[in-house]
Amino acid sequence: MDLTGTSRTGPGRLDPLHRRRLTRAVERALRGTGRARLSVSACDLTTGAGYSYGTARRFVTASIVKVDILAALLLRLGRQGRSLDGPQREQAARMIIDSDNDAASALWAQIGGAAGLSEANEALGLRETTATGAGWGLTGTSARDQIRLLRALAGPGGPLAASDRELIWEFMGAVNAGQRWGVGAAAGSAGRVALKNGWLPRSADGGLWVINSIGRIRDGHDYLIAVLSDRNATKEAGIALVERVAVTVMDALRQTTSR
Repeated sequence: MDLTGTSRTGPGRLDPLHRRRLTRAVERALRGTGRARLSVSACDLTTGAGYSYGTARRFVTASIVKVDILAALLLRLGRQGRSLDGPQREQAARMIIDSDNDAASALWAQIGGAAGLSEANEALGLRETTATGAGWGLTGTSARDQIRLLRALAGPGGPLAASDRELIWEFMGAVNAGQRWGVGAAAGSAGRVALKNGWLPRSADGGLWVINSIGRIRDGHDYLIAVLSDRNATKEAGIALVERVAVTVMDALRQTTSR
């Protein structure tokens, strides 16, 4: 599967011309956004088409790491022959559906913090995600690595049990209405969306905003997409940027099936 923009053209692939056009469209979306930085990675699991932009850039996760925390917890419990107990399931639901920070901190401690997340990410195949003792929301990652995480959740062959993967998608599909912005804007009226967003004003950037969105869209095809951004002037401006890019990239991937 092409996640880097370097594979040969083939059925369902973005050919070099369409890839260049898509890159120009992404860059147009960034115009007028000041210091904002962005990276996007997306793939169509049905056709094998994929596209990435800004792959060398790294971002802090903010709350999208909560998906990774839950995957790490389920992986740890599975290795112990256990499953979520009642309180853990409640905390996991609140962490994903409501983006509850207290629940995330409690489960972060249960996985062993940064060391536990790093151990899980090695098993999940992540290569560019770095946990830190400074806090779960400051975990460093890339859009490409977030696709690796979503792929580990989307198909068989990974370290997580099918029931655990399904639970994560169930929670991501039930995110509160007020948090269904981001990649969900690219779903269209017929698409089913499972997503998790992250938002954080960073003192290190003078209060500029990190706005991230990862998710899965199923509308006859099965798409994974991650859009990460930082240095946005406001939360609203960052959301608008992420949504513009998500729609642009998803439209291009859909067109590969109609050419």
